[in-house]
Amino acid sequence: MTVRVVLTDDHPVVRAGLRAVVDAEGDMEVVDELATAEELVRRVRAGLEADVVLLDLRFGDGRMGGAQAAREVVRLGGPPVLILTTYDSDQEILAAIEAGATGYLLKDAPTDELTAAIRAAAAGQVALGPSVQRRLLGRMRAPGVSLSLRELEVLGLVAQGLSNDEVARELFLSKATVKSHLVHVYEKLGVDSRTAAVAEARRQGLLRD
Repeated sequence: MTVRVVLTDDHPVVRAGLRAVVDAEGDMEVVDELATAEELVRRVRAGLEADVVLLDLRFGDGRMGGAQAAREVVRLGGPPVLILTTYDSDQEILAAIEAGATGYLLKDAPTDELTAAIRAAAAGQVALGPSVQRRLLGRMRAPGVSLSLRELEVLGLVAQGLSNDEVARELFLSKATVKSHLVHVYEKLGVDSRTAAVAEARRQGLLRD
């Protein structure tokens, strides 16, 4: 049985490289290439026939992100989603997994690791790259210094320069709830300001630079 793969990435060169890897395997083939997450969701809604979607996390400014697209694909009953990206912070990994992604792999993964992950995802198995597994294990072993997904979302918006009011509107939370999340973030990171929290979270790899 041939594993039918859909590539979703906004870089044509990346898609060409992935196609070469996939099509070189005797038991899998690329059946479609898409340049945006929005297009992927539209195709799934229209009845996309595939066994695995390889999906990047970040696209152009203002476009739907990979985690949001993965959530929609899962909601629509689409194929398993394997995230393939360059980003490995807790923020991205947790958002993708919570969205329902079957796997998470970095773009610098060896070819055999990628093809094995595609087969695993097609079979309904979880496929996590070694570095992703290490990060998740680290969170489990030291939960006291780990931020929840909501705390990461709040801090991520703070890092973008948003005020508490703006964060509250963006996440549909009350201002008091945003303040509470930031207090917990400060306690966990051992800091006492927004700037210090962002800097420490980036240093620990919790937020992307």
